[in-house]
Amino acid sequence: MLYQLYETQRALMSPFAEFASAAAKLYSHPLSPFSHMPASQRLSAGLDLMHRLAKEYEKPAFNIPSVQVDGVDVAVQELVALEKPFCRLVRFKRYSDDEAVLAKMKSQPTVLVVAPLSGHHATLLRDTVRQLLKDHKVYITDWTDARMVPLDQGAFHLDDYIFYVQEFIRHVGTDCHVISVCQPTVPVLAAISLMASNGETTPRSMTMMGGPIDARRSPTAVNNLAMNKSYSWFENNVIHRVPTNYPGEGRRVYPGFLQHTGFVAMNPDRHLTSHYDYFLDLVRGDDDSAESHRRFYDEYNAVLDMPAEYYLDTIRTVFQDFALVNGTWEVAGQLVRPQDIQETALLTVEGELDDISGAGQTKAAHELCSGIAPEHQNHYDAIGAGHYGIFSGRRWREKVYPTVRDFIAKYDAAPLHQTAAPRRSSAKTSRQRQTTE
Repeated sequence: MLYQLYETQRALMSPFAEFASAAAKLYSHPLSPFSHMPASQRLSAGLDLMHRLAKEYEKPAFNIPSVQVDGVDVAVQELVALEKPFCRLVRFKRYSDDEAVLAKMKSQPTVLVVAPLSGHHATLLRDTVRQLLKDHKVYITDWTDARMVPLDQGAFHLDDYIFYVQEFIRHVGTDCHVISVCQPTVPVLAAISLMASNGETTPRSMTMMGGPIDARRSPTAVNNLAMNKSYSWFENNVIHRVPTNYPGEGRRVYPGFLQHTGFVAMNPDRHLTSHYDYFLDLVRGDDDSAESHRRFYDEYNAVLDMPAEYYLDTIRTVFQDFALVNGTWEVAGQLVRPQDIQETALLTVEGELDDISGAGQTKAAHELCSGIAPEHQNHYDAIGAGHYGIFSGRRWREKVYPTVRDFIAKYDAAPLHQTAAPRRSSAKTSRQRQTTE
């Protein structure tokens, strides 16, 4: 019922949002006589802000048309390498006519980035991907908005997430390097643990960034909410059914609009100040600052619905039972044993000011992965970085990324296991062989 009420309110607000956008242009366009009226800039700024507060935000694009490799511009194309009902495995394929650059790209490590399924789209990791593409072949998990998945595709549990990750690793090739950001650190560790327990070749390295491996350590407001409310409270208060105007009609989900409300409620003063600054930037004509605000909130306000089964499983397994660190987690009847991992190097990354995954939560992976020799375990603290700063922005590019890049390069050149699974090959034209990585 709540979801339907939200959709009704959104439909009613849509015309007003479009009217505010048109009126803002009427008072700001240099050819409009209204733009020369007193206070026209303030009127335009206020209407523009009203438009952005009332509009609907669609999933943004990755928008990475090219990157530089050794100072040479290289074209980038998004390709769907594998498609599942709840996720697409996207490859960022690079193209170049420069033979030296092409040869280098072909020899670079393959990285699988497992994006979080926790409210925002995988495009939140755009800066992560853009930086990685300079030195790596990159794949990313692009999770599907649950309201777009028809009911006949079945449920999606935390176990299914783990199976997806395993399938993606096998598809990319087990000589890859896996990077998990925030929420997926737990299921990725489980996926690789189960592969090791079953005697499969595991990835050359795994990098875990700002995730709740052990949510009991330095609990944040996010952790406290998940730990202090009962399982039934979450089931009865945040789970709703998708309304009739979406393909996933009737599916039980944790709606994106509720998640967005929670995001904003964590730092309401910061968001209020940001919107007021945006208004002032428009009044002053500071287009660069205004555009920076738009880019951030176009991403931040674009949210997706999570499958109810997956969300509730995560609450219980990660934040209430602490099943991974307690050694009681079973996936399809098999115990998750991180200590069985021996041939995958481990790097953990934490942000000093992270208010989502507290200090020590990600680092706890080292204690669990006792089968990995200490010399193949590394930890990095990003001083001055908050949660988003460890995978996006200046600190990511200047501090965190060089650490991750060098760690991956080390274990790509000298993997702990020497029998990596062969890469999948596909038929290519002669021209493709000459221009693609």
